[in-house]
Amino acid sequence: MSERVEAAAGSRPHERTPGALELSAAAEVFGLLSDPTRLHLVWLLTRGEADVSALTEACGAARPAVSQHLAKLRLAGLVQSRKDGRRVVYVMPDGHLKRLVVEAISRADHQVSGEPWHD
Repeated sequence: MSERVEAAAGSRPHERTPGALELSAAAEVFGLLSDPTRLHLVWLLTRGEADVSALTEACGAARPAVSQHLAKLRLAGLVQSRKDGRRVVYVMPDGHLKRLVVEAISRADHQVSGEPWHD
């Protein structure tokens, strides 16, 4: 690695060469996001908190499937839930994950629409 890259990598938080544990954890996140329904649910949660009914309606999947996907995401620590009366409300508090999902969807939009790539 060049000195310039190393200097830049050391100048910002989280910008160091990842080790085996970080790579494994990141691969697990990508694995969970590889399902289109889960990715849609997570993208919806980048817009704000929502309950299972709202998420089911917005993504068009069956309620039991949505509940199972949300359970996987919650167990993996990608989303959090809280009770609000009889409803369970889901939220994604992780800004890193929010930005990752928004960027992935933005990239897909460029790929599908043919819009030119940019930084």
